[in-house]
This record gives sequence, C-alpha cells and structure tokens, in this order.
Amino acid sequence: MSERFITSTLNRKDEDTEKTLRPQDFSSFPGQDKVKERLEVYVSAARTRNEPLGHLLLSGPPGLGKTTLAYIIANEKGCGIKTSSGPVIEKPGDLAGLLTSLNEGDILFIDEIHRLNTAVEEYLYSAMEDFFIDIMIDQGPGARSVRLNIPKFTLLGATTRQGLLSAPLRSRFALSLRLDYYAPKDLQAIVQRSADILNVKMESAGALEIARRSRGTPRIANNLLRWTRDYAQVKAKGVVTEETASKALTMLDIDDQGLDEMDKRILETILVRFHGGPVGLNSLSVAIGEEADTIEDVYEPYLIQEGYMMRTAQGRLATEKAWGLFGLTPRGRSARGKDNSTPDLF
Repeated sequence: MSERFITSTLNRKDEDTEKTLRPQDFSSFPGQDKVKERLEVYVSAARTRNEPLGHLLLSGPPGLGKTTLAYIIANEKGCGIKTSSGPVIEKPGDLAGLLTSLNEGDILFIDEIHRLNTAVEEYLYSAMEDFFIDIMIDQGPGARSVRLNIPKFTLLGATTRQGLLSAPLRSRFALSLRLDYYAPKDLQAIVQRSADILNVKMESAGALEIARRSRGTPRIANNLLRWTRDYAQVKAKGVVTEETASKALTMLDIDDQGLDEMDKRILETILVRFHGGPVGLNSLSVAIGEEADTIEDVYEPYLIQEGYMMRTAQGRLATEKAWGLFGLTPRGRSARGKDNSTPDLF
C-alpha cells in the first residue's frame, strides 16, 4: 500500500513539473510566430463577440507544442477545456459522455484525432455542425434513436498525420494550422525559460548548444536539458556551460548536428549496404531492426528536412550531405541510382 502511494506521489510530481514548463499565454510561447498571430486574432475576435471559437485543427510533428497551444487557447479565451485522445474514444457512448459534460463555449481537445474510430468520427459530424448527437438504443426491431442536444463547443484536434484524416472531418474545421520545427534561436529561449523554472544555472551559450542539438523540437530540448542538468550536477559543479552541454550530449551520442545513434545507423545502412539507395522502407526496416512506422514518423522527417535523405518513388536515397557526413565521396551510379561498388566506411 505504501509503495503504491509513493509511486503515485512521484508520478504526480513529474506531471506537475511538466505542467510548469508549459507556457500559459501567447506572449510566453516562443516561436511559431505566424501560427500565434493567427490564433491571437481568432481568439480575440471570438472573445470580443462572446462566442465559442470555431473548430480548430493543429497538425505537425510530435513535440512541437500542439497540446500546449490548446491550453493557451483555452486560457486566453477564458473557457474550460477537456482533453482526450483518439484511440481512447472507442465507442459513440464515450464521445457522448465527453460532449454532454461540456459547458457552453468549452473546448474539447482530442489528441491524435486521426486515430478516431470511424463510427465515433461519424457521430462528430452532427456534433460539430448542429450541436446534437443521435444515440441508438437497443438493436433489431426495437431499436430507437435518442437525440442529445449538447452545448455549443469548440473541437480542437491535434494530429501528427493530417493526411490520415477523412475529408468530411477535415472540412469541418474552420481553421487548420500547421506547426513547423523551431529555429535554434527560439529553442534557446525555450531552454533558458525551462532552466529558470527548474533552477538550473545556465549560460546562454550552454542553452544554445542544447538548442542546436534538439532537432528543432521543444520536447526534445526539455528532455536534453534535464539530462544536461544531471550531468552538470555530477561533473561540472551544477553550471551548464557550452562545454558542459557539449560533453553531456556527446555522452548520449548526439552530435552537433542533432543526429543520434539511430539517425547515423539509418544513413550508414543506406550508404554501405544499399550503396546510397534507393532502398524501400520495408527493406531498410529489416536491415536496421526498427519498425517501418517508427522510421517514417520519428527519424525520417528530420533527416529529410536537414537534407541527409530524399524520399523518391523508388525508395529512400542518401544525399551528397549524407556522403559527406561519413567522409565519403559518392561513387558512379547506374541508371537506377545504385552504386556499382560498395564504399569503404573505415
């Protein structure tokens, strides 16, 4: 019994710490300037008219602040917010329970909305447009429909894969915004703010070093900050300098380009085993022992954005920059893009 209590307390403490790192308003949310500007206009206009916000869709890679923005929007609008996740809402009754618990003008935030069950999604259509849902009771000849009126609310969806949303659902969002990876300068501000909250002694150069290696993602930046804090506490008298941050992140096999061990393993496999490509995703997955979805969703976006890899109709292809990263020169390739000889890495 006591062990369960301690575990619960520690988990709650971690959740509270995570919440304190989240900005509470637009002014303290660094980066994403165009998205913020549009949201500020959208929220301010609805607040002035004293109307619920139109339905919103936030998309982009994981860890960029979609959930944080959802809470900021609710805070700036002055309304309540209830959160859920697409896979959790398994049947229409689950959705009905969420919707009927809302007050007028509240926000229902559904993370990973592209993973909603099809039957649940169809119930959302009438809820989003006409603010009612029809629930079927019983089955067979005795089945009947009961209409539930729900308060005017705002559906705020977040997705990492907007293309997987059905066209009918996507068209019902009044405003769709995409979050992009952050510039190092914006990430530096995020790291410095988090360091102040966590009482970490941080030099600006140290914050920039962490930002440069964070793959343009605030979630990764905050995770690396925590690790750097631990490293500095043990080996650098608690002060995070540029040198300390560099040594701490090098220990995690994260280089000054933000590439980790798996990134380099993917690139090395394409270069050496597949002669620079092109190589199919499934073949690459088997070669490195990682799930194809993980490669596609977690590693590929950053490698493609940074110019190390291209996604072609024939498969994944290493770029000149990837060859240069390993100190190699691209060999002559055949018409299909494959090298005639295996390059020597070592």
